[in-house]
Parts: sequence; C-alpha cells; structure tokens
Amino acid sequence: MTTARICEVIKTLDVGGAEVLLVERLRGAPRDNRAYTVVFLRASTETLADELRACGVDVVDLRSCPRWLRYADLVRVVRKLSPDVVNVHSPAPAALLRPFLRLMRRRPLLVSTVHSVWYRPLTMLLDRSTRWLDDVTVAVSPQVAEARTVRGARRVRTRIHGVDVAAQRSWARRALDVRSEFGIPADSFVFACVANFRTPKNHTLLIEAAEQVLARRAEALLVLAGDGPLREQVLAEVDRRGLQKRVRYLGAVTGANRLVAASDALVLSSSYEGLPVVVMEAIAAGVPVVSTAVGGVPDLVRDGDNGILVPHGSPRRLAEAMLRAMRPDVHATLAAGARAGAEAVDVRATTAWFDELYAAAAGGVRG
Repeated sequence: MTTARICEVIKTLDVGGAEVLLVERLRGAPRDNRAYTVVFLRASTETLADELRACGVDVVDLRSCPRWLRYADLVRVVRKLSPDVVNVHSPAPAALLRPFLRLMRRRPLLVSTVHSVWYRPLTMLLDRSTRWLDDVTVAVSPQVAEARTVRGARRVRTRIHGVDVAAQRSWARRALDVRSEFGIPADSFVFACVANFRTPKNHTLLIEAAEQVLARRAEALLVLAGDGPLREQVLAEVDRRGLQKRVRYLGAVTGANRLVAASDALVLSSSYEGLPVVVMEAIAAGVPVVSTAVGGVPDLVRDGDNGILVPHGSPRRLAEAMLRAMRPDVHATLAAGARAGAEAVDVRATTAWFDELYAAAAGGVRG
C-alpha cells in the first residue's frame, strides 16, 4: 500500500499554543502508511523539535538559511518533499506556499489550520489574498471559524483540538509533588497563569486583579509561567505593587502542563485569543478556568459549570470571579464540571479526525 507523505508547516516551533497542539496531535498520529514531516522557520529552543523526532516525525529546520532567504527555501523544501498533503499552521507561510503548490504537476491536498482570531493587518491581507486556493481551511474553534482570519476560504471545517487527557489527569493526581518541585506551599490556593508575556495576554490587568484578591484572601497565590517581550515590564509592576511574595514568576517552565494540573484554578486575562491550549490542559486535569470571555474560550468554558467567564478589560470583574472560584462550594462544582467535560478536549479524537481528512490524499487522488 502506498505511504502518504504529509507535510506540516509552521513558522515558529517554540512552546506556544499552535505549536503544542501540533506536537500533541502528531505524537499520537498513525504511522501505518503515513510519513510525517514538520518544516519550521524559527525557534528559540529545541524542545518541541526534539519531541517530534522522538516520536518518529522527520523535522526540517530552516534556521540555518539566512532569514531573508527562508521563505524561498521553504518553497524549495516543500516541493522537494513532494507531499500528498500540506497543512500550514501560520498565515505568512501559507500565503506564500499556496500559489506554488497549486502549480505542482501532482499537487498536494492543501490545508491550512487557523489558530487565531487576529493577525497583523498586512499578514491578514496577504493570507486572505491566497486563501481561496485552500482545499480545506480548518478553524480550531467556532469563534475562529467566524473570525476575519478565515475570510475568503471556500470550505471551512471546525475542529477543536485537544491534549493528552490521561497525562493531565496523572499530573493532577501528583499535584503535591509538582507543587513541591516549584516551592509552592501545599495549603495555598493557587491561581496559575501560563502565558507568554505579550500584549494580547494583558498581564497588567491580571496583576491589578490579583492585588485585589490577595488583599482579601491570605491563602491565595498567583504563579506566572512563560516568557516574552513584556516580561520585565510585568514583573516591574509586581514589584511596584509590593506583591513579590504572593505573585511568583517561575520562568519559561518546560512541561508547564503539569503546573496547570497542579493548580487550583487557571486564570487568563487576555484581550483576545484563539483557543488557548492551557484551557484544554486545565479542563483535562479537572481544574476550573477563570478567564475573560474572548476568542474560543467560551467554546470550552461554560460559565458556572467548569469555570467563570468575565468581560475583558475589567480588573474588578476578574478579581470578583477569582474570589468566587475560591469559595469551597463553587470550586467543587467547577472542578466536577471540568472533569466531566474532559472528553471534549481529548487529542485522540482530533488525531482521528485529521487522519480522515488526510485519507483522501493517500492514493494520490489530487489532480
């Protein structure tokens, strides 16, 4: 039987939402009659590339090519691979690749997966100009499917991705060990925020809300994990408010999913989102989510069931939600709701869904 060659293209292979979703899916993807290659242009660590190689995925790293030549090299590499399927997870590479792939004598099934409700205006314009060339456009949530980032697509399918539910439940059972690893008191009520320090995540609003919570509840503790250009600015704000002992920065944590599983609640203060991986990790572990109601978050977080949603932009409303989540009766209800909804974020279903999507190309049916 012919082996289907599947090429997944992503601009950056750092530990971020789209990247983690891709790795989670490929880790469990079928290998019978499937050969996977991931091509990426940038990364600041080897973590995800090493994980892909460890599970049998070929990885093509274009970082050695001069930056101004990388997109040309991307076209060369993908055409040389002669794949049956190309799935592009970043808008700029997608805009470039689509016309070239359409001109291939035996062209691949062309898929693009949209992970966000917002891109920079120029990027969005370039992406939209060639999006009609996709065979299928996949949106990672219903909110994304309605966003400007998929306009111009001929065929949109929505698929909420997922995480390793069994692994998250295992980490939740070992919560005390994880807390000990990070020096977190066992009797603290831990709000975890795992997010890169970038403008959309709105950490400054979170710090303002946390100050109100910490002033009223002595057992509350906020832990921050991640990195990014606004890190020093956010940490300076923590210092300015005198919250250093109650707001802990843990750095860019490898395997931060276990920190999510070991917390009492996940908290997000984002101004906009696609569908955050950390929300799926929290629900998989039975951890309630307190978040602004932006992007795809409401597609998974049901207010009063497995989390609490508030409008974005209000520190007071976010603080009130955090305080409400700390009430024992409310927390027990939300945690039970999260555990009951874990099936909706199980990556195994998403892996099977993509395999069916790709199956049409296995026999070289593209014309």
